[in-house]
Amino acid sequence: MTAARVLVIGLDPAGIQGWDPEPVQAAIARGRARFDDHGLEADWCLVALDEDPEEAITQALTGADYACVVIGGGIRGHEPLLELFEKVVNLVRRYAPDAAIAFNRGPEDCADAALRWLRRPGGTG
Repeated sequence: MTAARVLVIGLDPAGIQGWDPEPVQAAIARGRARFDDHGLEADWCLVALDEDPEEAITQALTGADYACVVIGGGIRGHEPLLELFEKVVNLVRRYAPDAAIAFNRGPEDCADAALRWLRRPGGTG
């Protein structure tokens, strides 16, 4: 049995002007390790707002068959990005219609967010 595959979509911390990306990059690294701890395959699509995020997300969604897509709080929780958040949800619905959609609290709990859906009846895990 193959492991459930998860896609995490978020903002690239190196592409955000005006603050130090290192703490977020470190949290992402810890979050990636948690997928390994749970035996889950995870791909990460970290987008820069000035580099056509919709195209990058579309390419990621069509690159594999995902059981769950986790949409990060950087996209979801920042009011000026509401339109991008809506586009991301609709891209997931279009290109990964069978995937559960989950939301994390931060980069370190992406695996936990995915597992909430993968362990449900009818889920993959």
